[in-house]
Formats: sequence, structure tokens, C-alpha cells
Amino acid sequence: MTETTKTHVILLACGSFNPITKGHIQMFERARDYLHKTGRFIVIGGIVSPVHDSYGKTGLVSSRHRLTMCQLAVQSSDWIRVDPWECYQDTWQTTCSVLEHHRDLMKRVTGCILSNVNTPSITPVIGQPQNESSQNIYQNNNSVSSKPTAAKILGKVGESLSRICCVRPPMERFTFVELRILLLCGSDLLESFCIPGLWNEADMEVIVGEFGIVVVPRDGADPERIMNHSSILRKYKNNILVVKDDSNHPMSVVSSTKSRLALQHGDGHVVDYLCQPVIDYILKSQLYINASG
Repeated sequence: MTETTKTHVILLACGSFNPITKGHIQMFERARDYLHKTGRFIVIGGIVSPVHDSYGKTGLVSSRHRLTMCQLAVQSSDWIRVDPWECYQDTWQTTCSVLEHHRDLMKRVTGCILSNVNTPSITPVIGQPQNESSQNIYQNNNSVSSKPTAAKILGKVGESLSRICCVRPPMERFTFVELRILLLCGSDLLESFCIPGLWNEADMEVIVGEFGIVVVPRDGADPERIMNHSSILRKYKNNILVVKDDSNHPMSVVSSTKSRLALQHGDGHVVDYLCQPVIDYILKSQLYINASG
């Protein structure tokens, strides 16, 4: 498949990120590597979307801190960015609404009709004339001192979007691409879909049936077994991409919970769980010192 015939993907991960760990970053990297190896996809960006403060999870520190830690964790990445939209809303947002927000945002910014798994887009993308310089549609700015905006969420991904999706050649020639947003998650989130009453079934239909999911196995969990316990997951099994790599990947057992416990007990293994800039920020801000967060 050529570059323009492959599906271009943006990976979106929602969660508490309390705090963001090396495992979260590796989840993006593992998913991108696997999708590229299939020969069907090109991953052009990753989005980290921390949950709203009103989510109500015990020990959840302020989104101000979580956003800063996420920005510090991805500051060396040229394709993963942090988006503050969830945190800036008046109240907690469902995962479904976050996916829909980013789909609508991409439509507005790129002028492209995004695909879902059922209706691949064959729409010519609207953009700049090919002989003009392509301006980045997202600014590359990871500075933690500046307030994140929707215009900054993907940084250098703007270069990819400009090159792949936002160029209009002379009117007799068009570039046709398929662009999709996929929810990126660990097998623990997939397993939560099987808990009765936890997820709105209409939301699950949209998340799995329209967008699709990329699952990175964690703690030896078997995503195939998990899918068999949910009628909706079974129904849309073809829309769930399970990363098949080293099942004993060292980052597959890293979690925010283990990181908080390590911090509370002064465990030196915290350096295996969190990147140094995040550790420095946590110590400076005196976060996670006691069991309540």
C-alpha cells in the first residue's frame, strides 16, 4: 500500500494520568509500531487527554498538576501531545464525547471528512494550493508555562496533516486519504466494558462501532478472552485492534497506582515507573506524599 492509500490514524488516550507513567508513553509507542507493521496504517499523532477534576476518583490531584506532568512526560516526543479540553470543561466528559470532540475539531481544522470504521472517507481533502508553503495547522509548543490550546495539541503532527491531508493541488487533481481517530487503551479499560452498568451501551456502540479501539495488553491479560464476555465487543470485534508484541514487555506492569505507592514509601523503583522531569515536579509540588494523594 502507498502512503496515501493507508489509513492515517490519530491515537487518543483518555484517563486520569495520576500521574502519567512511562507505561502510558510506551503504550503509544507500542501501538504505533504495531499499526505500522500491519502495513495498513500510518500513525500521524497521539493525544493524551487527562480527565476532568470532577471525575471523583479518590486521590485524583488537580488537573493543573496532571496537565503539567503530562506535558513534561511528552516534551521529548515529536508526535504525542497533551490536550486540555477535558480538563477545561465545566464538568466530567464521557470518553465518547471526547472522541466526538476531537473528530469535530479535526474536521474544522483540516477541512477533511474523517472516516469511521463503517464508512471510509473517499472525500477529496480541502486545503492550500500545492505550490504554496504549507502552514502548520498545529503549533509545536510543549512549554509547560504556556496555557495549552486546541491549536497546540499535536505539535509536529501539523506537519504530517499539512503534507498528507491539507494540500489541495490544482482543481483537476485531488489527494484522497482516510483519516481516523482511534481510542488507545490498555486491556484493563477493555475489561471495564464487561462490567454491567459501568458504561452507557449507546456510548459503547459509538466508541467501538464507529471509532474503533487499539488495545495494548497489560499484566498478562488476554484481550481475546475479555472480548468474549461482552456482546458489544463481540459484535464489533473487527474494530478492535490488539497489539501483538512482547507480552512480557516491562512497561506492561507499570501503573499510576504502583507509582503513587512507590512515592509514598520512598521506593527507589519509582524511577522505573516515571520519567525524571515528572518525578522532579512531583517532589517540588509535594504530590502523592500520603495515601489520599
